Amino acid sequence: MKPVRTRFAPSPTGFLHIGGARTALFSWAYARRHGGTFVLRIEDTDVARSTPEAVQAIIDGMNWLELTHDEGPFYQMQRMERYKEVVQQMLAAGTAYYCYTTREELDALRAEQEAKKEKPRYDGRWRPEAGKTLPTPPAGVPPVIRFKNPKDGVVAWDDQVKGRIEFANTELDDLIIARADGTPTYNFCVCVDDWDMDITHVIRGDDHVNNTPRQINILKALGAEVPTYAHLSMILGDDGAKLSKRHGAVSVMQYDDEGFLPEAVINYLARLGWSHGDDEVFSRQQFVEWFDLDHITASAAQFNTEKLLWLNQHYMKALPPADLAAKVQARLAARGVDTAAGPNLEKAVVLYVDRCNTLNVLADAVEIFYAHVTPNPELLAQHLSDEARPALAEFAAGIASVAWEAPAIGALIKETVTKHGLKMPKLAMPLRVILTGQAQTPAVDAVIALIGRDKVATALAPYL
Repeated sequence: MKPVRTRFAPSPTGFLHIGGARTALFSWAYARRHGGTFVLRIEDTDVARSTPEAVQAIIDGMNWLELTHDEGPFYQMQRMERYKEVVQQMLAAGTAYYCYTTREELDALRAEQEAKKEKPRYDGRWRPEAGKTLPTPPAGVPPVIRFKNPKDGVVAWDDQVKGRIEFANTELDDLIIARADGTPTYNFCVCVDDWDMDITHVIRGDDHVNNTPRQINILKALGAEVPTYAHLSMILGDDGAKLSKRHGAVSVMQYDDEGFLPEAVINYLARLGWSHGDDEVFSRQQFVEWFDLDHITASAAQFNTEKLLWLNQHYMKALPPADLAAKVQARLAARGVDTAAGPNLEKAVVLYVDRCNTLNVLADAVEIFYAHVTPNPELLAQHLSDEARPALAEFAAGIASVAWEAPAIGALIKETVTKHGLKMPKLAMPLRVILTGQAQTPAVDAVIALIGRDKVATALAPYL
């Protein structure tokens, strides 16, 4: 068997979104699983819409996900001479021909066919045939070049996701492979690229299914080996509708901005239309070891934001505290927060990570330890009662001598509420609100221990 060679071939007309990232992941994983080669190809022939910024966004997204390519990136705009060379070879071989049909003639043909309720298609008027006399080429009309598609039979392939797919050749008209200005068209460029790059497996979205029979016929006309195809079904949003910017169809790098870990996104993408038994959480290495085309579902996958958040929290909790703290520190620094002016950040993130599902939420939570806290007046009025003030004053006095560790601080709180005949929340809640500005925190004794003795004393003083 030939060595496996896969490719990811995005058009740089926008960012790398979840659908494209999944295609890249599956192509990358299949190559890695079989010790093959993963090729990155930038299909930038849409000059009007392709931008250098979009190319960089695609590369940035793949780098963040660590989907490292082995060859490329190759740019179609840098391969124009090669495409033109192949077009000339096809003209010489009789598998392509010049067509002088004007735009006006094509529009009239389409209108006539639609009036007869026929499928609009080119009628082959300039197609060379045995015994057919072609018109004299009109002066001043630059021709396009069309592929001479087979007229009879079917074009078929065994799709690794969708099963056997067949198209009658009578359904396919003669595709334009080079425009009147000489520039090659998308479907033709793809064929030459896959041929030259010796691609063995094409894994791509099912929006390309209708392109595949045309590409297979062109590849056969070139004498090229036809790759194995696997067309991935679309991804639906949380609400079951086609994925939109509101839920998932955003730049992969936005997930970085929002505080997701690439490990979580990779794990989540892997389960969008593929499964390994009931396994939900697995490493990148496990995914590569398990990945195959047989277990990709033919039905649409549904994006689930809650599951992605759950996975992200799992991976955050699995990080070594130092690594987690470093990621949070970078986000706090970007906000101008100096973590040197407070407690050990590792201890802070460990204390709060169970309550947070993104790095941004975790940064929000621990920022209280490094910034001035102004309690919400409504929360204060709700939780700091006259009944609780004597207990608060006694606790404030007690912290001067208590051992500064959570168990001793917790014991002091219990002793104080018992002495004043209060329930625990009567003291714990105003302590939370004054010290953190929040009504909900991890264990209050652990939070107080982390804030520090002097800072706690200073914060409590105005309320005694």
